[in-house]
Amino acid sequence: MSKVTVVGAGNVGATCANVLAFNEVADEVVMLDVKEGVSEGKAMDMMQTVQLLGFDTVITGCTNAYEKTAESDVVVITSGIPRKPGMTREELIGVNAGIVKSVVENLLKYSPNAIIVVIANPMDTMTYLTLKALGVPRNRVIGMGGALDSSRFKYYLAQALGCNANEVEGMVIGGHGDTTMIPLARLATYKGMPVSKLLSEAALNEVVAATMVGGATLTKLLGTSAWYAPGAAGAMVVESIIHNQKKMVPCSVYLDGEYGVSDLCIGVPVILGRNGIEQIVELELTDEEKAKFEASAAAVHSTNAALKEVGAL
Repeated sequence: MSKVTVVGAGNVGATCANVLAFNEVADEVVMLDVKEGVSEGKAMDMMQTVQLLGFDTVITGCTNAYEKTAESDVVVITSGIPRKPGMTREELIGVNAGIVKSVVENLLKYSPNAIIVVIANPMDTMTYLTLKALGVPRNRVIGMGGALDSSRFKYYLAQALGCNANEVEGMVIGGHGDTTMIPLARLATYKGMPVSKLLSEAALNEVVAATMVGGATLTKLLGTSAWYAPGAAGAMVVESIIHNQKKMVPCSVYLDGEYGVSDLCIGVPVILGRNGIEQIVELELTDEEKAKFEASAAAVHSTNAALKEVGAL
């Protein structure tokens, strides 16, 4: 029996749970939320699609009942608040750091060996906090951001090429932010052909630029943060772990010398399997890519410094 807990039954968390159930990634999916009735209602709504969609996963919802999450193989953390007008970065980090620490502490009481997938923002910093503050081994703490950014990169590549997005490969590394992510255009391919040979430099630069503001573009259109792709990206990471798929997925993970970086969680390609992070894959970056990665790492380090300022570490 496999079990996944999703903390936070908002748009992202509920989408993640729904994708996990529909794809029968686990035998049981538990949604937990602080607001009474929300996770219970959404779980009931999803379970009423069983006979319509034909899946066998059991979905349950609960309000702060951490005992119902016991023996989870993977837990997904979507809880936290978005940045509000007038709120400083430090204030956001302070609030979300408190939420994430409390949530993970309670989850580990009942599932001490669970692998933790972090979606809560700022994602790289919350991933780092989970590892540092709670002492979870680094193979069991994974930030989802790179999986989402890479999916958006492939979407924009497919749009530019006019092709099926499933036949495009592309990867985004670096921090999960508009100015810190690094779409690796040099390595992008369409059916094995380098995209750089199929698109002009100007067109490829437009794809990279669109990818980097992909989240902001959706927020402007929707009036709130996106949820379908973030939820599905989280579910894809969970599936690779639960089903031991050994997929190479860009994720925010703790580096200890890899890529010349230490004491930092940032997006790089990893092999995901039943033990969480099975391997960190070190790409051979060009000098320009290395410089961008170093700048991205410095920016994430700066954000992490706020954790000490607010007393979270």
